[in-house]
Amino acid sequence: MTKLEIYDPAMCCSTGVCGPEVDPVLVTFAADLKWVAEQGVAVHRYNLGQEPQAFAANPAVVKEMEAGMDRLPIIAVDGHIVSTGVHLSRDQLAAKLGLAAGGKPTASCCSPKSGCC
Repeated sequence: MTKLEIYDPAMCCSTGVCGPEVDPVLVTFAADLKWVAEQGVAVHRYNLGQEPQAFAANPAVVKEMEAGMDRLPIIAVDGHIVSTGVHLSRDQLAAKLGLAAGGKPTASCCSPKSGCC
């Protein structure tokens, strides 16, 4: 199973619906992550203010943060960082995860004539 990890900056909540002003980017991103999970991807989201140990346990994330806190959010697929500093759109997430708009893999593990599928 593909694993998507998001390392967010410290914030009160990941949905963007807390406080006096709603951040529409976070609201959309939360919905997109729900869609990704529905496609069979394991989604793990970490908030620096609530789960600093998840950040400290990942040397690649620590290295990115040493370059500047503006590198957050850090997005990794199967342990490999694929994006820094921005919450990706659904289409961008799908592309990074190898999903089509309908949620099916964009590339097969084998060719149609190989007989492995």
